[in-house]
Amino acid sequence: MPGAALVFFFQSAFHLTLFDRAGSFVSQFDIRKLFEVVSALGFALTAFRLYHAGLHRRYRVFFAYLIFQVPYVVCALLLDVTGKGYLDFFIWSEPVIMIFYVLLVLELYRLVLERYQGLYTLGRWAMGVAMVIAVAVSIISFWVARALVQAQNSAIAGFELKAEARLDLALVLFILLIIWFLGRYPIPLNRNVVVHTVVYSVFFFANSLGLVFWLLRIKIVDSVNTTLMGIASACAIAWWIGLTPQGEEVQAHLPSLGSGAEQRVLLQLEALNATLLRASRK
Repeated sequence: MPGAALVFFFQSAFHLTLFDRAGSFVSQFDIRKLFEVVSALGFALTAFRLYHAGLHRRYRVFFAYLIFQVPYVVCALLLDVTGKGYLDFFIWSEPVIMIFYVLLVLELYRLVLERYQGLYTLGRWAMGVAMVIAVAVSIISFWVARALVQAQNSAIAGFELKAEARLDLALVLFILLIIWFLGRYPIPLNRNVVVHTVVYSVFFFANSLGLVFWLLRIKIVDSVNTTLMGIASACAIAWWIGLTPQGEEVQAHLPSLGSGAEQRVLLQLEALNATLLRASRK
């Protein structure tokens, strides 16, 4: 899901409403449909721009995600969210969405740390361990619940919601770590990587926040869910506008520590990266 990928924030909004507030969903149906249309359009335009500019080779996972999202959002638009067809659609598509979210964050790490393979390897291993723990906890809780009640489609959907919520929570921490890293170390990055990092962070937080609140049993009003959907759809358009061929050549101007301090920090980072590389080769 976004955790519900974009539509599965659309799913976080839709499914949280489906399970908890079906009546209030109807009152906001039109605006949410509008956000889905905007998202599908933004995904399609961004995918076209990446392919036309040859950037799909650099942002492989992101490009595949965009291609997946276009028919995915269209299908969600055409299905009745209160019907069995939508529930089956959710059950079968949700694992794909979760896999995409993990791969997208890994690609983000690769783009930000492509000059520091030692740090990237450490981050990839740490993230792998966190993902295994999150999924394992979800599987255990599902089997415990299944022992108590017969596993129907609704029970499987509930399990997937909880699994994604835990996965999203872990991924949020890793995205925050990327943001902290960029604020702490003035590493050279092109504008596209910075734009993609910022927009994806906002997009993922918007997609995940509703699910994380649901997992923690924190109730939020429907207007908040709708606002988060609007933010996520705006991110789809921001990718289309912000990712350009020129952005691969333009150096982003990140906050500077001053020439002397910046040089010392980068030397420390190089030393740490070299140490981790040596350790990983042993």
